[in-house]
Amino acid sequence: MSRLVFTTITAKTFLLPHSSSSLHFKFFKSSSSSPASRVSTMASDSSSSSSASSPSPSSAIDFLTLCHSLKSTKRAGWVKRDVAGPESIADHMYRMGLMALIANDAPGVNRDKCIKMAIVHDIAEGTIVGDITPSDGVPKAEKSRREKEAIDHMCKLLGGGPRAEEIHELWMEYEENSTTEAKVVKDFDKIEMILQALEYENEQNKDLEEFFESTAGKFQTDLGKSWAAEIASRRKKQG
Repeated sequence: MSRLVFTTITAKTFLLPHSSSSLHFKFFKSSSSSPASRVSTMASDSSSSSSASSPSPSSAIDFLTLCHSLKSTKRAGWVKRDVAGPESIADHMYRMGLMALIANDAPGVNRDKCIKMAIVHDIAEGTIVGDITPSDGVPKAEKSRREKEAIDHMCKLLGGGPRAEEIHELWMEYEENSTTEAKVVKDFDKIEMILQALEYENEQNKDLEEFFESTAGKFQTDLGKSWAAEIASRRKKQG
């Protein structure tokens, strides 16, 4: 049986986007190795790499179990206004994700990133901190500190690694309003709230004017401004 020899070539010119890691190409030198065996070996290498970068089953289930409270925690603003059957934090984030999914493409905006950011932005308050509203009197810096501590804990629970890092980075971008995607998702957060307010007004005969007043003039993107104007127009027509 001939011996299988691996020759590894480091190609510095072929770098993954946003990565300093070089690609390594393995060439197989063997007169007896078949294409199928080479494919099998390469697939095994890929599988091992993927497993190493993914959360363990235990970490994944621990993280998802903690996230269960996103479905049961009701949005505090609606609870305080005695809205019947108020939406949960998960409800709120899900419709924001749909907003990102259906939004028109815009130069410099990564819609996939917006979808991910939408489903991450409230996980700290929804699972650990609680839904803190302006009327609670908690200073903004203190609210941010609590949520930062919570997101750090959640990422450690997930076992660290690329998935935890991505969640942490998405959350920080949103919190700091530091990217175009963050500004879009910040607008979606307000859009979802006033759309929900309009729906509760229509369904439960309530006056939720304060929610509209709290967002007036605070939209950062043309998309947010146009959707907010559409909601305001419909509210005016309904009377």
